[in-house]
Amino acid sequence: MEYLNVDDISKAIIGLIRAGAVFRFVYCMVRLQGAEEEQAQYRKRAKNTVLFYVIAESIWQIRDIVMYYYK
Repeated sequence: MEYLNVDDISKAIIGLIRAGAVFRFVYCMVRLQGAEEEQAQYRKRAKNTVLFYVIAESIWQIRDIVMYYYK
């Protein structure tokens, strides 16, 4: 029986974050095409999704740098 370590768990979380951000962005773009009165709202949500993704990726890169430094 193999045990999960921190690196395996972090890779799974990164995958979930990436998939969730992509699906959320696609959903906002699809809704942006159909809803004229709510375009500003979905445009802002899409922008916030991209911002969240950039920040999340930055956090994981910083974590990798720190883990490399202390190994």
